Order: sequence, then C-alpha cells, then structure tokens
Amino acid sequence: MKKKVYIKTFGCQMNENDSEKMLWLLSEEYEPVKAPSEADLILINTCSVREKPEYKVHSEVGRFKHLKKRKPHLILGITGCVAQQKGEALVKRFPFVDIVLGTQEFYRIKEAIKLVKKGKGPVVWTELKDSFNLPFVPPVRKLCSGVKAYVTIMQGCDNFCTYCIVPYVRGREVSRPPEEILKEVETLASYGIKEVMLLGQNVNSYGKKEKGFPSFAELLKMVAQIEGIWRVRFTTSHPKDLSDELIEVIAKEPKVCKHLHLPLQAGSNRVLKRMNRKYTLEDYLQKVEKLKKLCPEIALTTDIIVGFPGETEKDFEETLKALEKIRYHEIFSFKYSDRPFTAAQKFEDKVPEEEKEKRLDAVHKVQERITQEIYQSYVGKEVEVLVEGRSKKDPSMFMGRTSTNVIVNFIAALEEELIGTLVKVRVTSAGKHSLKGEFEEVIKS
Repeated sequence: MKKKVYIKTFGCQMNENDSEKMLWLLSEEYEPVKAPSEADLILINTCSVREKPEYKVHSEVGRFKHLKKRKPHLILGITGCVAQQKGEALVKRFPFVDIVLGTQEFYRIKEAIKLVKKGKGPVVWTELKDSFNLPFVPPVRKLCSGVKAYVTIMQGCDNFCTYCIVPYVRGREVSRPPEEILKEVETLASYGIKEVMLLGQNVNSYGKKEKGFPSFAELLKMVAQIEGIWRVRFTTSHPKDLSDELIEVIAKEPKVCKHLHLPLQAGSNRVLKRMNRKYTLEDYLQKVEKLKKLCPEIALTTDIIVGFPGETEKDFEETLKALEKIRYHEIFSFKYSDRPFTAAQKFEDKVPEEEKEKRLDAVHKVQERITQEIYQSYVGKEVEVLVEGRSKKDPSMFMGRTSTNVIVNFIAALEEELIGTLVKVRVTSAGKHSLKGEFEEVIKS
C-alpha cells in the first residue's frame, strides 16, 4: 500500500509545475491526498517574490507543528524559493521541519526522504549552480488528468531588475534541450492533454546562451506541430526580448494562443530605468503597436508595481496613462515591497505605505473599468472555447477559456461530455472577470 503525500503550493505557474514534478518523482511510493491530516509526507512549495506569500508560508509551516507531534512518522519538507532564500534559518525557526530543498535541489526529493528515514535529518540542500542542467522528469499518466499542462522550458533570470529576487533564488538562465521539451509535450499529448503552457522566468530569451538551440519562436512552432496539441500558451515574456520573429509566430501560428502576458511594471521611463528594466515606455508601446497590427485579436495582460522607491505622483500618473493607452484585458498589480539581496531594498526614498495603498486602489479602479469595457465587447460574438471542466460557482455550467485566455461559463443542454472538447459559444453577458454564453456546437473532439 502506497504512502500518502500532501503538497501545498504557493506562487507562480512554475512553482505549480515543480510540485507536479515532485509528485511524478514520488509516484512509485506515494500517492497525493487533499488533506494534510491524511499524509505521511507534507511538502510546502514556496514563493518569495513578494513579502505576503513568504509570510503565508511561515504561517502554513506553523500549522503543522501539532500534527507532527500527533504523527511522529510524518515527514515535513519545505521546497522552492523561500527554502532557497532562508536555508538553515528555516530549520532553526521550525526545528520540526525535516527537509529544506532549494529550487535546483528539489529534484533530489527521494534521496532526502531516504536520509530522513535513516535518522540523518534534517536535510538542508540549497546549492545554486550557474552550470545547472534542468533534469528531465517523465510525466506520470495517472497524475496528468485534465485538459492542460505546464511544461518548464527554462529556469532562472539574467536581467537583475532592481526589485526582483528571482535571480537570487532561481539562479541564472538555463534552457532545457529542445528534444526533451518536445518529448515531454508528445508524452502529455498521448495522455490526452490538449493545451500546454511553456514556462520560464523569461521565455523570450530561451536558448540564447546554449549553442545550437532554436530561438523561442522556433521552439513554439515545433511544439505547435505536435499531433494532439490544440493550443500552446507561454509565460513570462520580458518586453526587451520580444522579437519581430516571435510577434509573427503569435500572429500567424493558429495553435499559438492570442494572448500575451507582457509585464510593463511602470509607465514612467524614470522609474523603468531605476528598475533596470532595459526598455522605455516608447519601446514597449512600439512593440505593442506592431503586435496589434499583425494580430488585432491579441489580448494583453501585464504586471504593475506601484510605489517603487522614488516614484512621484507624476511618475504614477504616467502608469495610469499607459493603462488607458494599452488597454489590457487584465492586470496583476502589487505594492512594492523590499526583497532580500535586491538593489532596490537599499534605495532610501521609499514611498509611504499609505500612499502605495492609495495608488494601488487607483490602478484597480482604472483597470476594472477597462476590463469591463473589453469584456462587454465580447457580448453577442461567437468564441472558440476549450472546455476545461464544470464551473466552480455553478456545476450545471461548463467552463473553459478562449484563445485570448478569457474564462467563459456556458450552459449546454447535452447528455454528452464536453470536457476536453473545443466548442463554439455565443457570449450572452459579461461579468467582472469572466463571460457567460450559450453552447452552439462542437468544433473538435
């Protein structure tokens, strides 16, 4: 009988994919459970990009102290970015933790568990190598249920934006060999996966450091040719590396989704320079214009940081103007927070917390109106939706996404199962962050 593992994941899609890989690595001995009380092994996969997720991690770890007392055989591990950042300090703060594995070391999870079982814990491995090669972890069929899947194509970042901890917890950029990526996608397609999302801290720079690797645009075309894959998405893109070649692939390759997450961060050139973003607002707008000209249906999303050190009211107004001009479908906006190791934490001209809160609220109000206007424009139109499952709010409805990554909930008066099919839906109404519609026909099954 297999042991039970519970994984709690914080953070981005890459963290989610790392959690999946740990499940794949452990699948011979462990099976996943939904409740930590049932588990023999608990893993907390962490994020430290901002302060809030890091605090949540500390709270989550503390919750398991009493469970560990009741179940002495329980193994408790912390992986991911906070593990990488804090290392030994986590064991000192939480002496009941058995395993701490950084972002390159989680692949050795089985080895760490064996040492703990032999009484050689706690195991703390947080080495970060510049020459690291991302190991290939074959997907496990029974753990690849659903319609879509993540595929990590690269890890780390060489950009060193002054606010960002990623290069210090994920390491320098390293790309996976294209043949490994294609093999993984082919395997996922054979398991019934219809959509893949290619992941990296900066996918646009895929293969630039490795000899003989294709460009990211070329890799996208290769993935799109795999039989059984209907849609290809990717994240995240750095604006400075958004090439004409990539814009053309997004516009012309039918399987590549018409959605691009392109983090702007700020609309002020002065702030962008201080952030070390390596582009100006004008550079960004020029690329957006080119993208919209070649691909008019493109949906853009972005990240915005408010209250970066030294950001004046005038700087902030430039960000609001940029939102009005670019008109994103959705944004992810955050108050600036100091992160360890970064240059910006040493900047002295910090924006008061009250002012950051005020600016974040202003951003939300502007974007809520823009999103509503954009979503309203879908009403009455027919859209193609890849059906992912049932609506969480109303299980009588199906839920899926358009190529532009907009959630659509719809009613279908059919006996047949639509999950995993591509359907045509007529949009009848728009909500704050989703659309409602009526099923018309199956396009592909």
